[in-house]
Amino acid sequence: MTVIVTDRGFGPDNWRGEFTALAEAGPDAVALDLPADTDPASLAGRLAGVAMIRVDFPVFSDGRGFSIARQLRLMGYAGRLRARGHVIADQYAMARRSGFDEVEISDDLAARQPPADWLYRADWRAHDYQARLRG
Repeated sequence: MTVIVTDRGFGPDNWRGEFTALAEAGPDAVALDLPADTDPASLAGRLAGVAMIRVDFPVFSDGRGFSIARQLRLMGYAGRLRARGHVIADQYAMARRSGFDEVEISDDLAARQPPADWLYRADWRAHDYQARLRG
């Protein structure tokens, strides 16, 4: 099972659609699974009608997913964007700043890093260096 992390803490997965691997996705895919080595430019013209994109984080030290999310948002993608895999609580603010709406983690990781660890970072807009410079 998995746990969904949002700015409100842990919750169940309320997405009821099926995910399609990018390599197998046709023009009518509603939800895409992207590997960490995806070039977001390859999705140009394919984002209309895609309600959810899930980006894989194979290990916590692999930050390519943050770049993918940012690029997708700059390309105009306005659907739901989820980070999945080895994202740790310390990376939650970066995930939100780069464009992710939520993070999907394993039950095992959720047990090691309880909701309080994630909620501590949920005020991601207030604690970045730009906010300190403006303040």
